[in-house]
Amino acid sequence: MKEYSQERLAAQPVGYWSGEAYRLVVGRIRADLAVENLTQPHWWTLNHVAGAPGVWSRSKLTEKLAPFDDLGIDFNAVFDDLVTRGWLREDADALTLTEAGEAGRLRAKDRSARALEQMHEGIDKADYVTALNVLRRMIANLGGDSDLPD
Repeated sequence: MKEYSQERLAAQPVGYWSGEAYRLVVGRIRADLAVENLTQPHWWTLNHVAGAPGVWSRSKLTEKLAPFDDLGIDFNAVFDDLVTRGWLREDADALTLTEAGEAGRLRAKDRSARALEQMHEGIDKADYVTALNVLRRMIANLGGDSDLPD
């Protein structure tokens, strides 16, 4: 990575750099999930249901996940897909993962962990935390929600 002066870096547009980081990071995540024929909403569903088996209904999970969706996903179609492939079971309006669903989630989790490791290569934890806090401060300064998601 090429080095630049603080003055030159400080003059760079954060919108460009945060957008480029978003495109590359999310692109990598989506490509890794696609290996399992999953989208991010599939991934979010699998993780939430795995973390609280039998607690989530379709409507409650849709309400929870919709704010993170930037593609206009039909969550009922995601749930239907996971049920059809035998990864998700729905009993009395409660969602649970099947063994196949948990196995698929774990495969995707392993790919995600490798991508995360690559993304963090050469970045000190304190620097990463500083970068996130700078972005959080910018978000708060512009009236956005800078709290960590639940």
